[in-house]
Amino acid sequence: MSLKAFHIVFILATFALAAFLAVWFFQEYARTQLNSHLVGAWSAVGSGLLILVYGRFFLKKLKSIRYL
Repeated sequence: MSLKAFHIVFILATFALAAFLAVWFFQEYARTQLNSHLVGAWSAVGSGLLILVYGRFFLKKLKSIRYL
């Protein structure tokens, strides 16, 4: 697996973790109504969006490099 392919897999795994944390924090907020859970949920959503922006930037920058 090339470094580019590994990096893409790592970005996707990081995004999946951020999405999982966002869902978990929103569920915890619904259950407990603690503001810290709401802050955590929106932080995870923001992190997930930033990860997607970074992934797009990465793919554009390394478009000419092959996956092999």
